[in-house]
Amino acid sequence: MKILAVSDIESQYFYDYYSPGKLKDFDLIIACGDLNAEYLEFLVTMADCPLLYIHGNHDNFNKKPEGCICIDDSLYVHNGVRIIGLGGSYRYKDGRYMYTEKQMRRRIFKLMPSIFRRRGFDILVTHAPARHLNDFETLPHRGFECFNKLLNWYRPKLFLHGHIHRNYGTYIPQKTKHGDTTVINAFEYCVIDF
Repeated sequence: MKILAVSDIESQYFYDYYSPGKLKDFDLIIACGDLNAEYLEFLVTMADCPLLYIHGNHDNFNKKPEGCICIDDSLYVHNGVRIIGLGGSYRYKDGRYMYTEKQMRRRIFKLMPSIFRRRGFDILVTHAPARHLNDFETLPHRGFECFNKLLNWYRPKLFLHGHIHRNYGTYIPQKTKHGDTTVINAFEYCVIDF
């Protein structure tokens, strides 16, 4: 399965400089938050595959992106691949999609019956990273400890996140490993063979 993961900024490559057929090889598009609805609608219209999305901390859609599937707080299955969505960031001020560690743990707890029924999951999709895994010490860019627990317990093949812009510094990796899990910072875009 070929996946296009996108997050945080609208890629000029797929938007401003789009050419017909550029998105035809993808089996799935996953948006990790902080993208405008028009961009998501454009991608799903030009691609011949579903687009799954979660919310970023800056998302404030006036309308939901048409043709796209919100997987926030759910376990979604696509062609047998089990995907969990947990949008938002660490709470550093009041905001619709900002959570304390306790609130994020509660969201995960509500997903547990679905995870048990499906015997785990293959891809974890979040906006914020896991704590000490591509995050920063500052509150706005802190990751969640509870994501580490999910990764350690269920060992998914893939963990996709956004929020940490790779232009914040040259040392920010796009791909890393956490045990058996490949961790991908989807800032702008990343192509994944899954």
